[in-house]
Formats: sequence, C-alpha cells, structure tokens
Amino acid sequence: MNIYMRQFSFAGILAVAVVCAFAIAAAPLRAAAHGPHQPDVYDMGTLQPVATVPLLHKGDAAPDFELPATDGTKVRLSSFRGSKNVVISFVPAAFTPVCSDQWPGYNIARELFHRHDAVLLGISADNTPSQHAWIQQMGGLWFPVLSDFWPHGATAAAYGVLRPEGVSERAIFVVDKQGRIAAAIISDINKRPDLGLIIDALKDLP
Repeated sequence: MNIYMRQFSFAGILAVAVVCAFAIAAAPLRAAAHGPHQPDVYDMGTLQPVATVPLLHKGDAAPDFELPATDGTKVRLSSFRGSKNVVISFVPAAFTPVCSDQWPGYNIARELFHRHDAVLLGISADNTPSQHAWIQQMGGLWFPVLSDFWPHGATAAAYGVLRPEGVSERAIFVVDKQGRIAAAIISDINKRPDLGLIIDALKDLP
C-alpha cells in the first residue's frame, strides 16, 4: 500500500510539473501572438468602420491649425507652406491596439518621407500627458505628436473626421507645399492603413 501511494504521489507530482512547464513555455508564445504592448492597451472592440462624411477633397485648401506637441512646442500647419509637403495622420486614441501598431510602423519609413520632402504630423484628441506616456510606451517616434484635446477635436472637425463618439477617424491627409489637399485617405478605423497609399500620394506630388 505504501509503495502504491509513493508511486501515485510521484506520478501526481510529475504530472503537475509537466503542466507547469508547459504553461511557462506557452506564456511567451501567447505574449508574442498578442504583440509586445497588448497588456498596456485598451481594446475598443470593433467600431463602425467610418462614421463621417468626407468634407475635404483633392485641391481644397487645407484648414490651418496650431496645436501643442509633446515636446512643449506648438506646431502650425501653415509654417510648412512653400517649403515642405505635410502628411497629417489622425488616429482615434492613445493606448489602443491599431494606433499603437500604426505610428511605430512609420519609424521604419522615415527615409521615404524625407525623400519626398515631407514632414509627418500625428494628431489625436488625447491630452498631451497621455500622448507623452503613450509615445514612451511605444519606444519613441521621430515625428511630432499633436494634441487636439481642446477645444476637443476642433482640428479633426475642421477636416471632417471627428466621429460622434468624440474621437477622430483613422485618416491621412497629404498637403502639398502650396497648402492644398493632395490626397485624403479615410480608412477603416479597425484596421491599420496601407503605408503604400501615403507613398503613392507623395510620388504624385510635383
């Protein structure tokens, strides 16, 4: 009886050890599958892909704005007129999965923007402290991130991309050196937009 109990105990301990080892080994795989930042982001779920009606079109004057950046400066769109093409990237919210994937992806494309004499401006309706913390979490960004927090979403509204729930569409506007809209790309808010669409728009600029 004692021998049986010892054998049973050993088998039970071995089974527990195998299960624990499997769980430990599987944890990094689960983390990798969900991305490095997933524990720190808020999943908004699936939203209506586009909730606004296009307001600006190719050839329209781009509405000017001046917004605070996370480095403490203010950035005015018209300051680039005559010298730089401008790519404006509106995203819905900090610390959300698609946004946290989209903007870091532009880090590897920095040279492509420079090649087309373009600057990139990121805009969300989050306040500046939240944006600052989010940028640190993402490992840093090479382009300025601007806060459209107050008046809330005013710049997004001027571009026709402020959704009823108070966040912007996932939208890209390419503004040429004359300050006119060269391309307006409103994407499904649930998906990361194709970088190739931006590059194609920049290639079409004179």
